[in-house]
Amino acid sequence: EMDGTGIPMVPWELEGRKGKQEDGKSKTREVKLGCVFTQATCDEEGRPIRDSASTTFTGAIEDAATFGWRMYGTAFGRGLFNAKRVVVLADGAEWIKNLADTHFPMALRIVDFYHAKEHVANLCKALFRKPEDIGHHREAWWDWLAQGRIEAILENAALYLPRDTDAAKDAQRELNYLDKNKEHMRYQKFREQGLFIGSGVIEAGCKHLVGKRLKQSGMEWTVRGANSIIALRCATLSNLFNEYWDNRASA
Repeated sequence: EMDGTGIPMVPWELEGRKGKQEDGKSKTREVKLGCVFTQATCDEEGRPIRDSASTTFTGAIEDAATFGWRMYGTAFGRGLFNAKRVVVLADGAEWIKNLADTHFPMALRIVDFYHAKEHVANLCKALFRKPEDIGHHREAWWDWLAQGRIEAILENAALYLPRDTDAAKDAQRELNYLDKNKEHMRYQKFREQGLFIGSGVIEAGCKHLVGKRLKQSGMEWTVRGANSIIALRCATLSNLFNEYWDNRASA
């Protein structure tokens, strides 16, 4: 699993970087965080169970290409080529797709179900104005989404495309997202195979590993300082802290 989350930086680490503020300036930089874990069993209801103490975290403020090799190295160290099946589970971000295609071409890629639900909800907001219409179609299309019937959503939504240019543009963007990722959204099939469809592990990692330590009130970080803390927390939460120091001492 992979994701990104922003952390506050000192001003000189933001020079020349575009941001989401009204003036175009940036206050944060993205930490790319990944995790590798194993799953071999399901519960009595067929829901997947992550193997105990099997999660390894890795992350840093760095470009996607460098992070790709970081993720590959972590997965390789965890026995990537001994796995019966490899799954990349994340949102539909383009950098994650490119990373998966480059380093894990053998993997089944699954788009996080809850991110997909958000895109369907945004599609409903772009197509309809009345709250009751938004709610009605959202619930119906969420059911279709859970069944992996993405084509049915696309065909039904196309009937309601508005004439208003801006609204149509927003709706078409969401339709394009669903169409591009439809083969990675066959959620009923994935559940029947006993696979995870939600990227909760990395979502929790972004909040606990990164956010809880690096996004407190008044904090501002340098890249070097942030990456040092991220490395420390990854090692600690992956139960690798003592192993790191043992290896360093022996070296």
